[in-house]
Amino acid sequence: MKITHFLLFALVGVGIFSCNPRTEAEKIVDAAIEAHGGDTYTNVKIDFDFRNIHYTIFKTPSAYEYIREFTDSTGLVRDVLNNSGFNRTVNGVKIDTLTEERIGAFSRSVNSVAYFAFLPYGLNDPAAVKTLVGETEIKGEKYHLIRVTFKAEGGGDHYEDEFLYWFGKEDHLMDYMAYLYFTDGGGVRLREVSGVQEVGGIRFQNYLNYKPADKDTPLDKMQELFESGSLEKLSEINLENIRVEALPKN
Repeated sequence: MKITHFLLFALVGVGIFSCNPRTEAEKIVDAAIEAHGGDTYTNVKIDFDFRNIHYTIFKTPSAYEYIREFTDSTGLVRDVLNNSGFNRTVNGVKIDTLTEERIGAFSRSVNSVAYFAFLPYGLNDPAAVKTLVGETEIKGEKYHLIRVTFKAEGGGDHYEDEFLYWFGKEDHLMDYMAYLYFTDGGGVRLREVSGVQEVGGIRFQNYLNYKPADKDTPLDKMQELFESGSLEKLSEINLENIRVEALPKN
């Protein structure tokens, strides 16, 4: 694995940064968002099934609502996460006995599915800090490698997590991603795109999910391990029955 790293030199001069130009990493992410759906992401309702659970996602520039619905031994469970917080109903009855710990766990679970389904759109969140690591190559394709970390303020419960994204130099598409996480004992994963569905102007991707033998493997080693065939396939991540509906713009 060869990664060409960039050296960033500070330019000092009158008015050079007065217009706060986009960094190279931000420009690469902007191009990726455009390639995956662009403005279609901003006012949209999306439905899909993931692992026998139905999700409905509403997004506008100022609001969001994520709905998860499934049936278990208690009946029809409906979780709603939006700007106002989280609530759960079972057979239409609101559950008021959830502890803060459970509310947090359910909220993170719902948000995680929505976040990954919408990638790379969420990478322009104000709390996301993007850094261009360099250029690299996988399976003969050239990529920009971007590191994403999060500010504590606005970065959510998982602000310490760290991500790597591989964006095609020519097509700007996100073919691989890897991430370091700390919940549930922590670990590191790498995802490879295994299938693509273009629905309603948005590119949705399925993934093969890989893990290393050692959960404490450094995030920066994941590409090398992937290329050498040293990662174990943990699961498949497939979105099914996708529907996209544009919402009216206010």
